[in-house]
Amino acid sequence: MEPLVIAGKAFQSRLIVGTGKYKDGAETQAAIEASGTEMVTVAVRRVNLDRSRESLLDFIDPQRYFLLPNTAGCYTADEAIRAARLGREVGLSDWVKIEVIGDLPTLYPDVQATLEATRVLVKEGFTVLPYTTDDIVFAKRLIDAGAAAVMPLGAPIGTGLGLSNINNLRILRELITEVPLIIDAGLGTASDAALAMELGFDAVLLNTAIAGARDPILMAESMQHAVLAGRQSFLAGRMPRKLYATASSPLEGISK
Repeated sequence: MEPLVIAGKAFQSRLIVGTGKYKDGAETQAAIEASGTEMVTVAVRRVNLDRSRESLLDFIDPQRYFLLPNTAGCYTADEAIRAARLGREVGLSDWVKIEVIGDLPTLYPDVQATLEATRVLVKEGFTVLPYTTDDIVFAKRLIDAGAAAVMPLGAPIGTGLGLSNINNLRILRELITEVPLIIDAGLGTASDAALAMELGFDAVLLNTAIAGARDPILMAESMQHAVLAGRQSFLAGRMPRKLYATASSPLEGISK
């Protein structure tokens, strides 16, 4: 299967996983490995960057996984910009997932602040992957600002509701072809990830769906299979839907 290519960098896995909410570093490490991912997100503001004590980074092999710093916990464009710069300064990466929260109860992104941060960071040489809504207008503006991918939510962060906005997501998939489209947030189980891929999205990013499962390691493995199966199903092309039944075995040649 062809790789996922973002800003010229190729990844064989189309599953991106987060590193929050696990019970400890060992479980985090085991879930990441079971997922088969190649790209792992880490929250800049929640990581002990000076490494003076145990850190999440102690459990992630940078030779094996591509680190994608994110600006989780930021509520303004300036905060997100500072977090991205900090991540680069300490050697995490010059890639960044921009996340600017605009509403606390729903954790919906502030799309205007996200756009502002994207513009600034792209000019500073960052590869920017913004977390956004399913708004096609802002998705296009993010691309115009230089975003290397667009990452719309499937449902609010951590809800596990699955794809609650399928029609809008279909519109995004049909109209955006310049950069990869990655479903980010709201998925709850393997069938959600498979559906996202069957819709034609290029990848899936999730965290709570794995970390919040009764068996995170097994769920991580199931997500790996779901993303692969969904992608294969999309490429294969589903059969047409029909109102009436059609016999599976042809009637021609049947003995009477």
